[in-house]
Amino acid sequence: MAEQGGRPEGPDLAVGISGDQIAEGRMVAGRVGNDPVLVARVGGRCFAIGATCSHYGGPLAEGILVGDTVRCPWHHTAFRLHDGGVDRPPALDPLPCWRVEESNGRVKVVGKAASTVSAPMHPSASAPESVVIVGVGAAGTVAARTLREEGYAGPITMVDADPDAPVDRPNLSKDYLAGTAQEEWVTLRPPEFFRDNDIMFRKPSRAAELDLRSRELRLDDGTVISYGALLLATGASPIRLPLPTTGRVPLLTLRTLADSRAIIDAASRAGSAGRAVVLGASFIGLEVAASLRTRGLEVHVVAPEPRPLERVLGPQVGDWIREVHESHGVIFHLGQKPRELTDDAVVLESGERLPASFVVAGVGVRPNVELAERAGLALDRGVLVNEYLETSAPRVFAAGDVARYPDVRTGEPVRVEHWVAAERQAQTAARNMLGAGERFTAVPFFWSAHYDATISYVGHAERWDTIAVDGSLGQRDCTIRYVAGGRTLAVATIGRDRASLQAEVELEQQAPAPATAG
Repeated sequence: MAEQGGRPEGPDLAVGISGDQIAEGRMVAGRVGNDPVLVARVGGRCFAIGATCSHYGGPLAEGILVGDTVRCPWHHTAFRLHDGGVDRPPALDPLPCWRVEESNGRVKVVGKAASTVSAPMHPSASAPESVVIVGVGAAGTVAARTLREEGYAGPITMVDADPDAPVDRPNLSKDYLAGTAQEEWVTLRPPEFFRDNDIMFRKPSRAAELDLRSRELRLDDGTVISYGALLLATGASPIRLPLPTTGRVPLLTLRTLADSRAIIDAASRAGSAGRAVVLGASFIGLEVAASLRTRGLEVHVVAPEPRPLERVLGPQVGDWIREVHESHGVIFHLGQKPRELTDDAVVLESGERLPASFVVAGVGVRPNVELAERAGLALDRGVLVNEYLETSAPRVFAAGDVARYPDVRTGEPVRVEHWVAAERQAQTAARNMLGAGERFTAVPFFWSAHYDATISYVGHAERWDTIAVDGSLGQRDCTIRYVAGGRTLAVATIGRDRASLQAEVELEQQAPAPATAG
């Protein structure tokens, strides 16, 4: 929310506003003292909660109301109006609530309400005696949080080989890499979160073997952990190109905080006269390119396809995103592949030589299925799960980049590599560990930032018949629909945050495919 003189904009809600200013299904943003407050009327009743999203500070008044929740326009968090709690991620922290009085035609906020967010459900008798979570990224962290929120009091053990986990991974290629965010900002949950919630955190530890019969997980140091239910949230790893190299030019990838630090260090060593070559015009590759340009480096992008992001977003958006990057000085080498790295350059298959201070490969990821494969779980380009996110083994669930699940809108198995989707899958998987029997029906969502342009995308379309563009890509004000068989599969927006939220609701309301046997 915009502020002037340190005070939020909008009416003083402690003084009150006319009831006519807030009709059914409407919101008003204002203030109580120096606190930004949002008042919404739903079902004839007025509610008041914090007006800025606890994720990145998005203005909730610019979002939409859906049922008894408000959805953030930036990254689609849904907050409950009655208690400020997070109905669904990516935000992890609740919002403050205020009491509201309505009399004599005026609506007035009269004071903060006591928090009721932690009123949990009662776990069923089938709740596991203990839970083990393998992987402490978005999915693993949200699963642990959800278990505690839902009232699970049993032991929770989390295992990860990354000593820096958990981190807010989207920032590793965006603000943090660009130098516009401090490292403290990328911590997803501080150490006290795990301590205060009585969660045992074993890091760095690598899961070595999963015994489905005895329900035991063995770590690489020989430790054996028994489980009643287990979540595989092992994520994915960057594909490493088998390029001949002399080893003089650093060849880097990006997945972890350590990876991002290494790229920052390479950029610092190279200085403003340095040259970075990015292999791959994927979302990660282009976000890395944008961040390095923000740092002042010369950046070249090499990719085999004729347009960046065409496979996901189509030719129109591909041409536009290329123009955006070129306007910021990025040099593309499309329809090209690297052949080798010499002492000071990338040599392309065409023979062209690109001098390089360092190289970043962003050519995609592979799901980390090794543990699941050794255990004998069903695989198909990921760990196969049913609509409840349970694997082929009872009491073993999977969520995040590693999980391949049935899309309720198409009936087809899909695996999406999106941060928000991983968190929402983990939320559902955790509830199902406690016997909820909840189908995973969330519409995938992701965002991708390129300088001052952001693409928001809801749905999932691996192929389409037509692409319908409403508005102007050049003016960064448009909605792009991906349609197959007369059915909208996905919607991308640029400069239309509310339209993205409305498209998400539209996709949620599509008739789902029939449920499969669980």
